[in-house]
Amino acid sequence: MTKNKHKTDVIIIGAGPVGLFAVFELGLLDMKAHLVDILDKVGGQCAELYPEKPIYDIPGFPVITGQDLTDNLMAQIEPFSPIFHLQQMASSLKKLENGNWELSTDFDTIIEAPVIVIAAGGGSFMPKKPNIPRLEEFEGTSVFYSVREMKKFEGKNILVAGGGDSALDWTLNLEPLANSMALVHRRSEFRAAPDSVSKMMKLVNEEKMDFHVGDIKELHGLNGRLNSVTVHPKGADAYRVECDTLLAFYGLTMKLGPIAEFGLNLEQNLIPVDTEKFETSTPQIFSIGDINTYPGKLKLILSGFHEAALMAQQAFRYVYPDKKLRFQYTTSSSSLQQKLGVDDKAA
Repeated sequence: MTKNKHKTDVIIIGAGPVGLFAVFELGLLDMKAHLVDILDKVGGQCAELYPEKPIYDIPGFPVITGQDLTDNLMAQIEPFSPIFHLQQMASSLKKLENGNWELSTDFDTIIEAPVIVIAAGGGSFMPKKPNIPRLEEFEGTSVFYSVREMKKFEGKNILVAGGGDSALDWTLNLEPLANSMALVHRRSEFRAAPDSVSKMMKLVNEEKMDFHVGDIKELHGLNGRLNSVTVHPKGADAYRVECDTLLAFYGLTMKLGPIAEFGLNLEQNLIPVDTEKFETSTPQIFSIGDINTYPGKLKLILSGFHEAALMAQQAFRYVYPDKKLRFQYTTSSSSLQQKLGVDDKAA
């Protein structure tokens, strides 16, 4: 694959609420940002784990859902045109001779910037892998935990495993492209949106796809190429389901992942920072949000917002070493209001 190379002012690892707000604070100071996140959408835990769960401690909002908070943050940072690299993990980091950092992802994306901001919450979301013999033998060729390019699944005989939104969403999205489509879940009830479940069952009733209630117990195939799986329904005999592709959506777990190999001093898988700049032990690398630690740390979204604001002040000095930083308020600065498009909206 041809490597995608980019150059920017700041690389943010993590596109949760704190990472998104960092785009805003950096943008006010004329710094552009690229964001890398392993999830297929922005919003981090708020959007992935509890999009409809009410949050009560965001200033100015007596109550707001995780998805609404994410949507508001995206609207707020729109004037700064951030670039997102979703469904990608920050896999390696190295210092260049020119003083910048070069970040590589597991999707062959390379980004260069003078500043790195780690806003990865509790770490990277990693797929939960089922306890099925020979699973690793088929990973990457026939077994997948995410969909990065739908076109790669065109004409495949797909079996989707899981009962959450990701499983149902990809079943519906890929069914028109697949040669055959089936869904397997350990029970007939789902954790997904009712509308998605209804659409899936409609396809089943129209005989456009199959639905199996049970657990996958065995994988069958040679040289990493799947040809069928064994499904074991509760209280019934096991049987085989033919497929050449298994999309396993068993949920996500949090792990520090490759960030642990970035050469930072860690304390119990957290990144120590100072409370003046929220810089790590390595100059030009910052950490904000739940992944950092310092005396008195509170794991709150509003704390992460505060940390993002102070981080941006020091990041400016690395990105623009020859410029003087002038603090301004958005309420009174016409230049900041112009960046935000306030003048245009008022007109």
